Amino acid sequence: MRSAVLHRSGSVRPYAASAPLKLEELTVPTPRAGEVLVRIERASLCHSDLSVIDGSRPRPLPMALGHEATGVIDDVGPGVIDVSPGDHVVLVFVPSCGTCRACDAGRPSLCHRAAEVNGSGDLLHGPAILRSCHGARINHHLGVSAFSEYAVVARESVVVIDDDVPFAVAAMFGCAALTGMGAVLNTAQLMEGQSVIVFGMGAVGLTAVMAAAHLRGTTVIAIDPLEQKRELALRCGASVAGSPEQAAALVAELTGDGVDVALEAVGSAAVMESCLALLTRGGALVSVGLPHPDQSITTQALQFAGAGKRLLGSYMGDSIPDRDIPRYLDLWRAGDLPVELLHTDTRPLSEINQALDDLADGLVVRRLFNMTG
Repeated sequence: MRSAVLHRSGSVRPYAASAPLKLEELTVPTPRAGEVLVRIERASLCHSDLSVIDGSRPRPLPMALGHEATGVIDDVGPGVIDVSPGDHVVLVFVPSCGTCRACDAGRPSLCHRAAEVNGSGDLLHGPAILRSCHGARINHHLGVSAFSEYAVVARESVVVIDDDVPFAVAAMFGCAALTGMGAVLNTAQLMEGQSVIVFGMGAVGLTAVMAAAHLRGTTVIAIDPLEQKRELALRCGASVAGSPEQAAALVAELTGDGVDVALEAVGSAAVMESCLALLTRGGALVSVGLPHPDQSITTQALQFAGAGKRLLGSYMGDSIPDRDIPRYLDLWRAGDLPVELLHTDTRPLSEINQALDDLADGLVVRRLFNMTG
């Protein structure tokens, strides 16, 4: 099978010239106990993939990248009895073990075992199974490695969906929708009539806008430096959209004394600090972006106890995939979650390095890849 493999992080731009991802022939793996083989139909490029390539998110290399995808189950390993070949699935990048402290607490997105194996490039039920044609180990990306024609994943990494959901839609539910929608509905628990400001109109920020906009009477302020992203945010349901320089004035105009929720989907410590200043008393900052590990925030400590402000981390939107993906697909069917607006285009996998530059430049929101191209 063909797969996009990263051998060295910290590549310099333009990526189209340095070509950090190499299309290589890997051996199609056979699923072991507790695993399934998925034929990848569509995979999409996410900033988290870019973070591995530029070194912001160190991972063991070589690694077959890609973590947001949809496909069809081709085979199942021993002990897998609740899914079958032919089932359409969305792949999920946190394969919760179901028994650790976080899973017992109903927070599978923070599964301890999943964090361990995702960090080591292994799978939930065993060591890395991907191999080059010469037998060399290739690490898995977040238990998925979706920029491949096939992926062996843990059974816990797939959610079965109805066959009528187009692959171009389903592909965005494994990361963007889970993270953005979940940050608003699960982490922040935004309520009808409240106000929210969202920084960063990538796919996660835009799905957060959609989630907030579908609640009755909410005020949704979208912030991004790029005009085309702000225009897209308005189409996704934002009440108003502006540049970072306009954020404070928009909050003052629309809320008077600050927003109930500020959502940071940029990956910037500086933006997190500015978000805290825009909160009303008792408001919550939800951190969704992935800043470089070297970044830190400095803020007045008194505003937490003195003004009741909260700083909430949100990984995968605090989602429970088996519950939330069907629920979000219902919102899509009702027209309340128009993720089609995020689909920039579909390209062959051979163009993936150029796509890295386009994503870094803000020219695309979600570029999908057809594994047969």
